Amino acid sequence: MASRNRKAVPEARAALDSFKYEIANEIGVPLKHGYNGDLTSYQNGSVGGYMVKKMIEQQEKQMSGK
Repeated sequence: MASRNRKAVPEARAALDSFKYEIANEIGVPLKHGYNGDLTSYQNGSVGGYMVKKMIEQQEKQMSGK
C-alpha cells in the first residue's frame, strides 16, 4: 500500500515545522521538539486547527489583493 502521508511540496517541511512551533507558542501549548506524548489530543488539535485557520486567512488576504 502506498504512503498517503506525503507532502505536496517537500521543501515546505521546515517552514511548516517552524510555523507549528510559532502557533503553539502563540496559543500557549508547550510543544517541544521531539516527544510530545504528554500533551492532550485537544492541545495538539488546537495547534493544527489554528495553523489551518491562519493559512486560510493569509490565502484569503492574498486572493483579495490586500
